[in-house]
Amino acid sequence: MNQQAIKIEGMSCASCVGRVERVLAAVPGVDNVSVNLATEMARVESAQPLDFAVLAQAIDKAGYQASLVEPAAPPPTTASSPHAGGRAVALAALFSLPLLLPMLLDLAGIHWMLDGRLQWLLATPVQFWLGARFYRAGWLAARARSGNMDLLVALGTSAAYGLSVYQLLAGGAMPHLYFEASSVVITLVLLGKWLEARAKRQTTAAIRALQVLRPESARVRRDGQDVDIAINEVRVGDIIVIRPGERIAADGVVTEGASHVDEALITGESLPVARHAGERVTGGAINGEGLLLVRVSAVGAESTLSRIIRLVEDAQAAKAPVQHLVDRVSAVFVPVVLVLALLTFAGWCLYGGDAEQAIINAVAVLVIACPCALGLATPAAIMAGTGVAARYGILIKDAEALELAHRITAVAFDKTGTLTEGQPSLAELAAAPGADQARLLQLAAAVQRGSEHALARAVQQAAATRVSAPLLASDVSALPGRGVAATVAGVQLILGSTRLMQEHGIPLQALAARAEALERAGHTISWLADVNARQLIGLLAFGDRIKPQARAAVQALHAMHIETVMLTGDNQGSADAIGQQLGIQRIVANMLPADKASAVAGMKRDGATIAMIGDGINDAPALAAADVGIAMSNGTDVAMHAAGITLMRGDPALVAAAIQISRRSYNKIRQNLFWAFIYNLIGIPLAALGLLNPMVAGGAMALSSVSVISNALLLRRWKPEHNK
Repeated sequence: MNQQAIKIEGMSCASCVGRVERVLAAVPGVDNVSVNLATEMARVESAQPLDFAVLAQAIDKAGYQASLVEPAAPPPTTASSPHAGGRAVALAALFSLPLLLPMLLDLAGIHWMLDGRLQWLLATPVQFWLGARFYRAGWLAARARSGNMDLLVALGTSAAYGLSVYQLLAGGAMPHLYFEASSVVITLVLLGKWLEARAKRQTTAAIRALQVLRPESARVRRDGQDVDIAINEVRVGDIIVIRPGERIAADGVVTEGASHVDEALITGESLPVARHAGERVTGGAINGEGLLLVRVSAVGAESTLSRIIRLVEDAQAAKAPVQHLVDRVSAVFVPVVLVLALLTFAGWCLYGGDAEQAIINAVAVLVIACPCALGLATPAAIMAGTGVAARYGILIKDAEALELAHRITAVAFDKTGTLTEGQPSLAELAAAPGADQARLLQLAAAVQRGSEHALARAVQQAAATRVSAPLLASDVSALPGRGVAATVAGVQLILGSTRLMQEHGIPLQALAARAEALERAGHTISWLADVNARQLIGLLAFGDRIKPQARAAVQALHAMHIETVMLTGDNQGSADAIGQQLGIQRIVANMLPADKASAVAGMKRDGATIAMIGDGINDAPALAAADVGIAMSNGTDVAMHAAGITLMRGDPALVAAAIQISRRSYNKIRQNLFWAFIYNLIGIPLAALGLLNPMVAGGAMALSSVSVISNALLLRRWKPEHNK
C-alpha cells in the first residue's frame, strides 16, 4: 500500500476536513483518506503510486493549498498566512479598541461616542485587510458548494459592517452603528486562531523532540582514520566512533568498548543501560563514559528512531472511530447554521418588525456556530495522548488502538520474553538409557545451529564450552510452536515439545518422572529423539528468570479490574510455576500459534475486550486476532507489525500504563466533544433569541477552540503509575 503525507493550508474547521476528504477520495486510485485538522495533514493511501500533482490539483479546486511532506522531513508547523499571527492580532486590536472604548466607558457611567465616519475608517482595514482571509476562504468554500467557519465569519461580520455603513449613509441624528461588533468579532477570531496555532504546536512537541535526536554528522573510521561525514553518507557496515558524551549517530552493534547509554527519550528507560561488545545500540541515544566503536546496522528510514517517528506521526494523523460521528455532523453543520440564521432574521422581522435587530441576531447565530471546536476535539486529544505515551516508551500505532484500549477487560500474556527475561540457560541434560550426555548435547547443538530461538541460543552457549567436535546438520526445518527437525550424521532427528514427540510416537516413559519434576520446578523441557528408530535420546531442561517488573505489572492490571491470562507454548508445569508466582488468574499451556489466536477469538466471543501481549513470530496471529495487540520491541518485527501498540522496552509494567493513557485520552475526547456540542446547543438558541451580543459570540467561539486544545494538553502531565 502506497501512502503520501500532504500538508494542507487553509483549513479552519471540521467542515473543511470533510470537504478535503471528499475531493481526495474522488481521485481515481485513492483507496483511503484521513485528514487531521490539528496537524493540518492529509494521509492518502492507494494500491498503486499516485501523482502528487493530481492530488494537489483536487485540493486546490476545493480551495486549499497542498504541499508534499517528505518521509524524513520534520513535522510541519501550523503557521498559516501572516495575518494568522500575533502581528495581525495586535493590529486588529489596535483598530478595534477605540471602537470598543465607548461601550466600556458607558459601563462606568461615562457617555461618549466616537464620530461615525471615524468608526468607519477604523473598521474598514479590520474588515477587508486583516479579515481578508475569511473572504478568500469563504468564497472558495461557497464556490465548491460547501461551507466552513470562514464563510460564517465573513457573512456575519459583513452583515454587521454593511448595516452600519447603511445607517451611517442614511443619516439621522444618532444612527445605530455596529462597526465595533464586526471589528471585535474579527479580532477575537484572529486571536483564537493564533492561540489555537500556538497550542497545536505543543501537541507536536513529541515528534519534534524525537527529530532533535537525529545527529547531523557521524565520525566514521576508514583506513585507520576517523573522518567526520554527513549523517546521510553513513552506510550499513561502516564503523562509527562514539566518544563519551556524544549522541550515537546510527543503529548498530558495539564491536569494541564498553559504556553506559542513556536511551530515555527513545525507550522511556530513566536509567542509563550498560552496553558491551556484541550488544545493540540505538541511534539518537547518548553515550556515557566510554569510547564505543559501533558497526552500523540500519540508516535513514530503516533506523529505530525513524520508525518511532513514523509510528507517532501515523498515530497522530489517524482518526479514532469516535471521530466519524463528528464527520457526519460537520458535513451538514454549516448549511444548517445558514438556514438557522435566515430563520432567525425572518423570525425577528416578523415578530418585532425590526430589521436592524434581526440582522444583529442573525449575525450572532453565524458567529457563535463555528464548528472549530468539533473538528479539534478528537485529534487534539489523540496527538497529546500518543505524544506523552511515546515519551515513556509506549508507541501507539493508530488512533483506533488508543481508543479501544480503554475498554480492555482481559490481558493475555505470552510467557517467554514477555513475563520472563527470554534468555533461558540450559539447566540440565538427562540422557535416555543407553545414550550419552555428551552425545545428547552434541546432537542438540547441531540441530539448533543457526536458529535465533532463545532456547537454541542457550544450547549453543552450553555447547561452546562442552562440545569439542561440533557436528553439521542438514535438511533443517522449523516446526512452528513444536520444535525443529534435522538430519545429523545420517540420523533424522526431532527436537522439541512433548506434543511433537507424541505426534511421532516417541516413547517418553524412561525420563517421564524426571521431566515432571523439572516442569514442577518451572523448567521448560525439550526432547531429542531419533525419528526413524522412534527412540528417545534425552531431554534438555531450560530455566528462565521472571522479569523483576512482572509481578507488579500483573498486580497493577488486577487493581484496574482487568483479568490476566497466560497463553504459552510451554509445558503446563513450567507455565503453572511462573503463573502462580506472578498471580496470573488463568493459565493455558502447550499452545500452538493457531491455538493462541483461537483462544483470543474465544474470549472475544465471550464478551471480553482483550489485549494480547507477545514478542515472537508465534504470537503474531494472536496479536492480530486481539482487540488490541501489544508487542515488546525486544521481540520480532513480525510481532510489532501485527500489534497496534509497541512497548519500546521489555517492561510488562508498560501494559498497564498503555491502558491508563488510553483511558485518560478517551476521557479527554469525551470531555472535548461534550463541551463542543454543548457550546453549540446552548449558544445557537441564545443567539437566535437575541440574548447574545455578536461580540460575546465571537469571544465564545474563539474560546471554545482554545479550551478544547488546552484541555487535551493536560494529558502532557500524565505519568505512568510506576514512574510517579
